[in-house]
Formats: sequence, structure tokens, C-alpha cells
Amino acid sequence: MDESDLEHRLGLLRIEHRDLDDAITALASAGQADQLQLARLKRRKLRLRDEIAVVEDQLIPDIIA
Repeated sequence: MDESDLEHRLGLLRIEHRDLDDAITALASAGQADQLQLARLKRRKLRLRDEIAVVEDQLIPDIIA
């Protein structure tokens, strides 16, 4: 993958992460929230955060001090 592909992927991951955050907030604010569904959404959000970190690491080269 070249840099533009990684930046595009990063943008998509951030959008999905933000959408999941909104969905979690909406589900939690609903009176009778499905705890299993809420837990699944939170796990998915954490996996996305990890994937975002991996892509960001690929975009930002390591600087050897």
C-alpha cells in the first residue's frame, strides 16, 4: 500500500470509529440498553482504535535517535 492508500484507509477507520462512538452513546442513553450489543460495539471500537494506531505507525516513520 502506498501513502495515499494508507491515508484513505485511516480516514475510513476514523469515520467508522466515530460512528461507533455515536451508536454506543445512543444505545446507552436508551432506557433499556442491550448490554450484549453494547459490549460488542465497544469491543469493535477498541479493535478499530488498535487498527488506526497500526496504520498511523505505517504513515509516520520511526526516527532513530
